Amino acid sequence: MKRLKNFLFLLMAVPIVAFASEEGPKLDKAPINLSDQASLQRGARIFVNYCLNCHSAASMRYSRMEDLGLTEDQIKENLMFAAEKPGELMTVAMTKKNAKTWFGATPPDLSVIARARGADWLYTYLRGFYRDDTRPTGWNNVVFDKVGMPHVLWSLQGEMVPVIKKEGEHEVIERLQLAKPGSVSLAEYDAMVGDLVNYLTWMGEPAQLQRKQLGLIVLAFLAIFFVVAYYLKKEFWKDVH
Repeated sequence: MKRLKNFLFLLMAVPIVAFASEEGPKLDKAPINLSDQASLQRGARIFVNYCLNCHSAASMRYSRMEDLGLTEDQIKENLMFAAEKPGELMTVAMTKKNAKTWFGATPPDLSVIARARGADWLYTYLRGFYRDDTRPTGWNNVVFDKVGMPHVLWSLQGEMVPVIKKEGEHEVIERLQLAKPGSVSLAEYDAMVGDLVNYLTWMGEPAQLQRKQLGLIVLAFLAIFFVVAYYLKKEFWKDVH
């Protein structure tokens, strides 16, 4: 019986040990603020200009961006380049077959990418591209090693190169440094990526703020109802006690 207990304990500990040994890359905190409509609008603009060429968001309709304070005319004039009606889904013209031929893999749909990967991962990933001549695209990433996606925002950020340091017998990337400036400063680029990730987070669950607000209202109602129910109970049971 004792051996069986020891075996079960070791079996349960294996996933914990494995998890502790796989420390992944250090992630930077994404500046998420779903109440900042200006940031969400800027993020939507970056998304349709730089991401929607290859990546679809097939669970999102253009018209849903009215929740960001945009009018239907503003959406049509500034954000709709691959559709005719605001009620259409945010899809791309490129077929999956062509995408696999050109890129080696189909670019993933970004409807819920923030929920799948996490906002911090996306924020670090989009700021973690660096020049790597050994890769087919000429780019690699500190978060996603041997990534197949090219750095589509390189003209904004510029070209980053890794600073290597030795850890024992291995060489690791200590940090990235700017080798060739882009059209904006690094601080401005980080702010743009923050807006984009903010929008991707909102797009993953557009009703998130309303859901949280409704949850607070329900909790407040239950708290008030509890007080009323407590005193009613005392009144109904006073003769019994």
